[in-house]
Amino acid sequence: MQTNLFPSIRIVLVETSHPGNIGAVARAMKNMGVANLVLVSPKRFPDEVADFRAVSAIDVLQQAIVVTSVEEAIKDCHLVIGTSARDRRIPWPMLDPKSCSEKVIQESSNNHNIAILFGREDRGLSNQELQQCHFHVNIPTGKAYSSLNLAMAVQIICYEIHQASLNRTPEQVWDFDFASSADMEHFYKHLEETLTQLKFHDPKNPKRLMNRLRRLFSRIRPDKMEISILRGILSAINPADRH
Repeated sequence: MQTNLFPSIRIVLVETSHPGNIGAVARAMKNMGVANLVLVSPKRFPDEVADFRAVSAIDVLQQAIVVTSVEEAIKDCHLVIGTSARDRRIPWPMLDPKSCSEKVIQESSNNHNIAILFGREDRGLSNQELQQCHFHVNIPTGKAYSSLNLAMAVQIICYEIHQASLNRTPEQVWDFDFASSADMEHFYKHLEETLTQLKFHDPKNPKRLMNRLRRLFSRIRPDKMEISILRGILSAINPADRH
């Protein structure tokens, strides 16, 4: 029986402090046919407490990949979604769990690598980490007590993904893949350097310029050819700085 129904989808846990939560997440994932788990700097892993909480999902833990940064976890991903409340300083494109899962399933049909990020138990994802996401997803809860256990949050998102997979519609065929997270980070570095050299951007007084440009390109989601064109334009503007 196939246990990984969604090979292009990965769940990324950032700096999880309690190994029991990692085990419970593995169980929640396997319930819904999701098997790819990436752990960013977990406090304790591997750990027998995680194994105990995983019950029959030990295989998910054994196959889990441990990395040291979010950048490493998502570098080959074409779609990155961060679970969080709204960033109050700069609003970001926001999805609910159902629309999030529909988008994930549509893109997975084209074998695009997809990461869904879950933050620390006590404070979630940082603003910097959220700004590396194309979309944010927020799980609606009752106002009296809105805090969700990490495994509960993963269970809800994975459940919606499984449900969406039962009613999937073909994704529009595109001529080039979307730019990966690593492609976009190289582009942002090139863009910031060029804007600084043009004296349009002052790194000492940024006024959130680059954050807003990140949001702009996250909405647009350029493909690999479009990013190549944009970087060619940047190089033409400043021929001395070839990338």
